[in-house]
Amino acid sequence: MAAELRLSRENLNAPFVRKVEELSGQNVFACYQCGKCSASCLFAEHMDLLPNQVVRLVQLGDEGVMGARAPWVCAACLACSVRCPRGVDVARIMEALRQLGLRRGLTPVELRLTPDLPQIALVGAMRKVTP
Repeated sequence: MAAELRLSRENLNAPFVRKVEELSGQNVFACYQCGKCSASCLFAEHMDLLPNQVVRLVQLGDEGVMGARAPWVCAACLACSVRCPRGVDVARIMEALRQLGLRRGLTPVELRLTPDLPQIALVGAMRKVTP
């Protein structure tokens, strides 16, 4: 990820942001960073970025988020989406990032059972990479 991100009109209208919105069906700019998604995430301790941090990086157009482990660890349990006061379905944004990652040949999480990776996250990730 970029060391320094600057908010600009170009970042806000970046093709990456539009693609994530298109795939997820979510308005990423509806998120105002309250942190309820991260506070309710059952797998936050296994992620390198919290769910609200992932959304913020998408908002800023930072494609470096594609290399993060968080979208792959997300089990799509919907705890984040249920608690969002703005109705942002964070799980769908994570799914969109996984889809983009697969299209680019990225799989940051090795798909094997490890003590630090919840089994449900492994099952969710396997569903994404098996034909």
